[in-house]
Amino acid sequence: MSRMVRKQLLSMTDTLIKANRALKINLPKAIKRKEELIQLLSDCQESAVSIGETVEKLYGEETETVAELEAYCENLYQMTLVLDKPIRAKELSQALTKQLLHIRRLMEAEVPDRMEAVFLPYKASMWDSLESIWRAAGEDPDCDVYVIPIPYYDRNPDGSAREEHYEGKAFPDDVPITRYDEYDFGLRMPDMIFIHNPYDGNNYVTSVHPYFYSKNLKNFTEKLVYVPYFIQNGEGIDETFSTPPAVLHADYIIAQTEREREDYIRHCSKRYPGENFEKKVLALGSPKIDKVRSVNRENVKVPEGWLERAKGKKVILYNTSLNGLLKTGDAYLEKMKDVFAFFQNREDAILLWRPHPLMESTLLSMRPEFYTRYMELKEWFLKERIGIYDDTADMYPAIGLSDAYYGDMSSLVWLYRETGKPVMVQDVEVK
Repeated sequence: MSRMVRKQLLSMTDTLIKANRALKINLPKAIKRKEELIQLLSDCQESAVSIGETVEKLYGEETETVAELEAYCENLYQMTLVLDKPIRAKELSQALTKQLLHIRRLMEAEVPDRMEAVFLPYKASMWDSLESIWRAAGEDPDCDVYVIPIPYYDRNPDGSAREEHYEGKAFPDDVPITRYDEYDFGLRMPDMIFIHNPYDGNNYVTSVHPYFYSKNLKNFTEKLVYVPYFIQNGEGIDETFSTPPAVLHADYIIAQTEREREDYIRHCSKRYPGENFEKKVLALGSPKIDKVRSVNRENVKVPEGWLERAKGKKVILYNTSLNGLLKTGDAYLEKMKDVFAFFQNREDAILLWRPHPLMESTLLSMRPEFYTRYMELKEWFLKERIGIYDDTADMYPAIGLSDAYYGDMSSLVWLYRETGKPVMVQDVEVK
């Protein structure tokens, strides 16, 4: 249970205590105001039932708090029967007072004063954008942490949903997973929700389930935190990347650098006037940089067969991005073919090809004319064993195993350079 829910339950109990005081004050006038007092008792019973149901759902039926609330509700009913009997009504009123004070003490003891933080990744390959925050939260003894991968959909060219995906089983073994349909957001009301998908319904390629759009999530928490799934070169961020829908609904936006924070504030204030982005944007760095600095060939776990194929060779991580192919089309596909041919049958080096995880679905949705040719290149690469094909959700095995980077100018460049290993950006016009 979150501190917010605990606070609400205690507040509701305090309201019952105040209502009981009003009842005691008005008991001498009970005969004249009987209907009003019965309504007050009914309202108190309804609130007590609501408190009890919440505690029961979260902690089970065996708590003393629930038992005492049930006894309190019985006495409320008895009070409705004796409002015209002053002595008995006064006795019951005193019993109600003791019960309510006891209920509050029980609740303070049985309902822990703990934070509840929820992380909502949708693609396992983007978990690195939240991982170091999750680890820090997990080390806090006063914080309960939930990782809840959420479903997402590929989109057709007309924007309609095509295929649903759920990647809950693709996360690292040390990450405990809670299914999205087993966590009641309306009941638990987590203190903090962390997201890395900022687009809500504005992404043309994929969309998380609408229930998890930032606008809706804001109804369930006091602190919605947006952590970008990408990193930049550290020299700022443009308007396109800094003004997705989530920045409007988030309580906090995590910027990579102070320069980036200033850009967020400038662009967002222009797009969404009236919001105080000075307070919302925090320059705290990026969990992705925390992650990449921690991996190397000695400590990274790679898929079976990679080490054998890489033995005695330099490993070149070849990254092909969405933007590169979408912008240059035919020239890009020819470039890929040329790169594959260059590395084919080499004894001194091997290509570790990692295409963007959304490459195939994006081509099918936005550039169907290139999809077949791309798939033919992929089939050739695999059939001829030209290199190592990386379609895993986690890019860090490729980063840790490789000796150098080659490929498009993308966020992976800014991430890879943090390793201190060489980086070379490809030019699709050069063969």
